Amino acid sequence: MQLFYNATLDNSAKQFTFPPDESKHIVRVLRKSEGDTVHITNGKGYLFEAEILEADQKKCRARITSQRKSIPKRYKLHMVVAPTKMNDRYEWFLEKATEIGVDEITPIICDHSERKTIKLERMERVLQAAMKQSLQTVLPQINPPISCKAFLEQDNTVGYRFIAHCQNGDKMELKRRVIADNDATILIGPEGDFSKEEIDLAKEKGYVPISLGRNRLRTETAAIVACTTVAIINN
Repeated sequence: MQLFYNATLDNSAKQFTFPPDESKHIVRVLRKSEGDTVHITNGKGYLFEAEILEADQKKCRARITSQRKSIPKRYKLHMVVAPTKMNDRYEWFLEKATEIGVDEITPIICDHSERKTIKLERMERVLQAAMKQSLQTVLPQINPPISCKAFLEQDNTVGYRFIAHCQNGDKMELKRRVIADNDATILIGPEGDFSKEEIDLAKEKGYVPISLGRNRLRTETAAIVACTTVAIINN
């Protein structure tokens, strides 16, 4: 099954017209014709099955034949991760986190961050592609970048709060802290780690210091280890 994405599609839709780029892909690459079936999601949990009515390379039109809503997970995972020095490493994290299962992502700019700007539209496209590739129907939410301190001052996260840092101190492994069926927010710092001030502020806001293992990990690797740990505990 190949999955297509359109955010405007809702459960009242009867027909759907694909944009030109997807119409061309359906007709010329996938070689679909009238009567064939295609699948679409709106990224909000719905999977639509549709029958092609008009296999036009510029305007492929389909009739919605069935729909179903996925069962929501019993927990939400919010990854708060500093941008990496190289964009492709952060995009790799976005792709793999989507495949594993993440609900929300917030890029944070830290005191030691080398990269302080990101291309949000590009990241949204990466998330969409990963959602479609892994045949999921819920698109993770990605928030605009925010400074670490400003994020912590918002103090509006729910569930258990964790911060992974490399400084010495009492830390328990994340796998011993995660509780199944409970929301979690996990902070992952930049290549230069969080500053002492950021760690102290996080602790004041209720974030529990955690370890992701004995080895020192890159930012994107640490984020994936955290996502995987939460997914394994909940599955």
